[in-house]
Amino acid sequence: MPLFAQKTKLKLTAGALLVLLLAAGLLLLNRSRVQALLFNLTGEESTLPQISGVIQYGLTRLQPPLELANDVPVQYTDVNPYGVNTFLQTEVEPAKREEAMRLIAAAGIKWIRQEFPWEDIEIHGKGDFEDRRHEPYQSAWAKYDQIVDLADKYDISIMARLSNPPTWTRALTDTVGTFAPPDNLADYGDFVTAVAARYKGRIPAYQIWNEPNIYPEWGEYPISAEAYTELLKVGYTRVKQADPDAIVVMGALAATIELDRQRRYAPDGNVVSPGGLSDVLFLQQMYNAGAAPYFDVLAMQGYGLWSGPTDRRMQPRVLNFSRPLYIRDVMVRNGDAHKAIWLSELSWNALPPDAGLPPIYGQVSLEQQARYTALAYQRMQQEWPWLGVGFYWFFKQADERERGVNPQYYFRMIEPDFTPLPVYEAISRQANRPPVMFGGWHQADHWAVSYAGSWQTVPATAAKFGAARQSTRPGDSAAFTFSGRSLTLHTAGGSGRLRVQIDDSSPVELALTGSPQVVAQNLPLAEHRVSLDVLAGPVTLTGFVVEPAVQGVWGE
Repeated sequence: MPLFAQKTKLKLTAGALLVLLLAAGLLLLNRSRVQALLFNLTGEESTLPQISGVIQYGLTRLQPPLELANDVPVQYTDVNPYGVNTFLQTEVEPAKREEAMRLIAAAGIKWIRQEFPWEDIEIHGKGDFEDRRHEPYQSAWAKYDQIVDLADKYDISIMARLSNPPTWTRALTDTVGTFAPPDNLADYGDFVTAVAARYKGRIPAYQIWNEPNIYPEWGEYPISAEAYTELLKVGYTRVKQADPDAIVVMGALAATIELDRQRRYAPDGNVVSPGGLSDVLFLQQMYNAGAAPYFDVLAMQGYGLWSGPTDRRMQPRVLNFSRPLYIRDVMVRNGDAHKAIWLSELSWNALPPDAGLPPIYGQVSLEQQARYTALAYQRMQQEWPWLGVGFYWFFKQADERERGVNPQYYFRMIEPDFTPLPVYEAISRQANRPPVMFGGWHQADHWAVSYAGSWQTVPATAAKFGAARQSTRPGDSAAFTFSGRSLTLHTAGGSGRLRVQIDDSSPVELALTGSPQVVAQNLPLAEHRVSLDVLAGPVTLTGFVVEPAVQGVWGE
């Protein structure tokens, strides 16, 4: 028998065995435990979808494994993962913008994805930043200045989305689509420069465009990874020239299975094809066009749609919360394993049964929306060490004009009158808990690590991304909680000494050698508290490696 046939037979046997084992489990376990198990495989909560889903999951296990490189150091993943999309520019009253930011901060959310629409800032013509749409005339920057000031006040980081060209940037105006790219990419570059220079050091991340792989985000033009890559190059270059420390995030890829690059209409005017290109294919075409050097973080959308966040079925033509695994595979195969994925949007649609609207984004209850979102953030942190921030879609609308009209309204976290919904309460409970470092390779500035004393961020060639945390004073300390079987410290060496204590065990003194040093291993599967006390300096921490408590169960 040929080797390929032998491997195929083994895979089929393994898949069939998995299904049989799960069927046996149905007979041996009580109903609640079975349902919990099947939900954790399929993201389904009803019996028949669970049974169908587990068979599909068994077939998933027959596919070739994805290249995920979970043990590779990845930049921009060790930030606080809780983010939310905001439309603060649509709030007329400055006091309402502040109330929104106050509630976001109170929920423990540390990032907002906020639009800085080109059409709302450089409104009337090139280099014209005055808003003359209504009297009295005023600076078009005014409300955006306030948004940035509020972010500073409430210790919230901004990812600014730079898109939505004004009409004057296209000779054909809006006849080619209100979101169509400008005729001259240098005009976009000048706008990017204006924003990045104005807010240098205050806005940490800029996103170049949004969903360039679907209609209508590229206007009426055919979807083109090559054309978007050219725009991305301009945006990246201009951000880095104005603010070299800023993070450049590529335009979020929309999860889609479409293969028609342009929207198509029937003779009667009805849409016969929505227009779009698979996110997986579009990304590969971007790499082919030379996009790799022109983004620091890859962005994609992370909607659960018709199943929960624990849906682990991997099928290219099925959209679920596991979609990032396919995108990560493309990144790794193209040499970008060191780059993070951020989810520009994630949510479940709590469309009321009596709304009379089609459930085009799926349909869950308010309770499910809250529970699924909390589980999504847990899965991101526990299982995907290459994923950083997830921005919930969305915080609130300025008014209720879309209620009962647009299903998208029902993604909201709070109502326009600031009444919080269950999803806000669920995220608030979770985001305000003490952080935990999960499996993977982590930088010294991981958001779970608390430093006390005179620690400084310093350049270090031994650090994977060039920066480390250093103390030169005995008595300085650091502490964090991690979940895993083992913990390894990475340092830059020198003459420093550390005292390390794990949970209630006896402290151990380490002379730093510059080589990785295992400080805990063969631990029970639980969360563990570690404290690091400087006995003699300099101590230069460059990273931590946590062996995950659960690994390989889902083939991820």
